[in-house]
Amino acid sequence: MLTTARVSLGFQFQSIASVSPELVAQLGLSYADLGTLIGLYFLPGLALALPGGALGRRFGDKRVVGAGLVLMLLGGVLTAFASGLVTLMAGRLLSGLGGVLLNVVMAKMVTDWFAGRREIVLAMAVFVNSFPIGVGFATLLLGPLAVAAGWSAGLAATAALAMAALLLVGLGYVKHPNDGGTVAPAGRISATEVVLVCIAGAIWGIFNGAFAVMFGFAPSFLTAEGQSVAQAATTIGAATWLSVLSVQAGGMLAQSLRRPAVLLAVGALGWALCLVGLAQVSLPPGAVLLAAGLMMGLPVGVVMAMPAQALRPESRSVGMGLFYTWLYLGHALMPPAAGWLQDRTGTAATPLLFTAALVAAMLPMHALFGAVSRRRGRAAAG
Repeated sequence: MLTTARVSLGFQFQSIASVSPELVAQLGLSYADLGTLIGLYFLPGLALALPGGALGRRFGDKRVVGAGLVLMLLGGVLTAFASGLVTLMAGRLLSGLGGVLLNVVMAKMVTDWFAGRREIVLAMAVFVNSFPIGVGFATLLLGPLAVAAGWSAGLAATAALAMAALLLVGLGYVKHPNDGGTVAPAGRISATEVVLVCIAGAIWGIFNGAFAVMFGFAPSFLTAEGQSVAQAATTIGAATWLSVLSVQAGGMLAQSLRRPAVLLAVGALGWALCLVGLAQVSLPPGAVLLAAGLMMGLPVGVVMAMPAQALRPESRSVGMGLFYTWLYLGHALMPPAAGWLQDRTGTAATPLLFTAALVAAMLPMHALFGAVSRRRGRAAAG
């Protein structure tokens, strides 16, 4: 139920990118404006990621999630009736505020249901995949809807899905006995833990920012290469669904491999090479984008396991808030930077090359994480 409701998050996030050709044509937006609108959705997470869990404890998880879905509903309505960039930005910020509450509190709710059970790995993989599933539905449906009925109809559809999710959670969800149970007091987080969780968070922020850039700018890139809006939507939707399968496969492989870092290396390098290939007009963009979808999900299990390696149980609540702050930093900053670069260079390939360089940087960052972890282990042993 929570996974189904959270699909609305990915659906609404991707909506601006999915209707971007119509928005650029009818409202005269620049690509920097487009990147800003994409990034704004996760900007509130910079302020709310740390206190988000505390809000759930104070007011109740179900109430906070319901409030988040109401904000997403109102933001979707505001963007649908927007007449210019300022109103679009206000609607995205309002929607993003609600999306942050969903992202942080729902993860805790899933943990309540599966804590102490071996199924928690599979449960979290399914839950995390709800976001790209929502993105996949948006890419398949909203582009053609915008062509047929206008970009306002595409953005209004996000409000309708948020309302459906609100009804689903409000009428159907029953909290687990673990919700609100006795919790050990939070402990101070050490300097080494801060360093480790910031490295892990930076990797996760790059991953999510790269996801936003690739799928956010791909519609404009593919249409610039001669594809119709419907063809671009089909290609991007298929790549998104392949990434969903890739996340599941990567999670299972990470549990069985003795050296899961190899999986991160294969996934990150493969994804970076696909982004470079996508920028080369001599290669078929559809096939390269599908290959990127297969590669990009492989490192997710490895990256999501890094905070558990870095944090003690008593510092985990603070550390996870810090980890998610980096996620929102990547989402908020990378799309505007990519859009600015495209405006400056005048080529649709620049955001892809920029993103490829950052994805490749995940490898030395992961090596640094391992070095700091080993140093901490030697210090503890000595």
